[in-house]
Formats: sequence, C-alpha cells, structure tokens
Amino acid sequence: MAARSRPTDVRPYRPGDRQDLYEVCVRTGDGGADATGLFTTDDLLPDVFLGPYLAIEPGLAFVVDTGERASGYVVAAADTERFVAEHRRRWLPRFAATYPLTEPATTPEERLVLLGHRPEAMLALASDRYPAHLHIDLLPDVQGRGLGRALIRLLLGALRARGVPGVHLGVGARNTAAIAFYERLGFATLPAPDDATVVLGLSTSTQV
Repeated sequence: MAARSRPTDVRPYRPGDRQDLYEVCVRTGDGGADATGLFTTDDLLPDVFLGPYLAIEPGLAFVVDTGERASGYVVAAADTERFVAEHRRRWLPRFAATYPLTEPATTPEERLVLLGHRPEAMLALASDRYPAHLHIDLLPDVQGRGLGRALIRLLLGALRARGVPGVHLGVGARNTAAIAFYERLGFATLPAPDDATVVLGLSTSTQV
C-alpha cells in the first residue's frame, strides 16, 4: 500500500526551511514568474528580500509545508525603523562583502545590489499606523488554495501579540493579480512614492 502524503499545512519557520524558501523567492522573483538565471547568482534576490527577515525576525516567518518541502512563506518586520537599524548592523556587513556596490548603478543587477545596500529605502513606506511590513511568496502549485490567506492570518496574530497596529507592503503597479489578492484580504491603498508602486496597508485587528 502506497504511503499517504501529509496534508499541506502552514506553520512557523524552522532553520531547515531556509534553502527551500530561497528557491521559492527565486522561482517567483520576476514579477511572480521564475527569476532563475536572471542575475550572476540566484542568491541575490533572496539575499535582498528574504534572508534579512529570516536572520533578524525569524519569529515572524511562516511557511507552507507540503510534507515534502516548504513551498511558500510570509516574512515580516514588526517595526520597520528598528528592522532597518538591525539590517544595517547585522545583515549588511555580510551582504556588502558578497555584493560590492557599483556606483552609479546602471544594470538591473547593480540596482538590486544598491537596494540591498540601502535598507533605509524601506522607511519611505512605513507610518505610525502601519509600522510593520511583509513579503509573501508561494510557488504556483500551492497558489489558489487559501494558503496565502492562512499565512497572513498567522502573521496578523503574531503581530497583534506584539502590539503592532498595522502592516504594509509595496507591490509593482503592473502586478494586478497580487494587488487583487491583497484587496480581497482587506488591504487598503496607501500613498505611494511613485506611479510604479502600489502601497497597501492592513490593520492587525482585521479578520482574514
């Protein structure tokens, strides 16, 4: 008799999930499409958008577990201002040693490296009402099954427990599918720094 696979679940992050989550970040990193091979190393995207959160705020990381691998995640910073300070102190030295800064940055890779060197850019989207921010990614085979909503629900509970009033995120204006997903969960549109970015915020008291 064939072994029955374990049901897909959402759970807190464990250190052994890191490589799986790095792969998820890459395979969804080109506006939701696969970014494998776009840069000199596939670690660059997750070293900018995922690794700092796993290192600094692992208690705010939750994963989709299919029983075989981690196939999705949400990560967050409870206080963006504090996170930026910790990023500069704890994450940036290693990042800078791995990815030297090129100025002026002219190629897509150089601009991404520049972003990794400038964590203060995160402060432009934060506010007293929405001090936390998040990133969420799921592989295509686990999308459309309510798992993204379940991840956000877990995260909101963790943020409420820390007394955080709200969470925000930025998404490319052309990523209409992602924007629609967030709006279905109750995220509201906030002022954005430019026309290419949509900023959305959600109170942690929201039931999703």
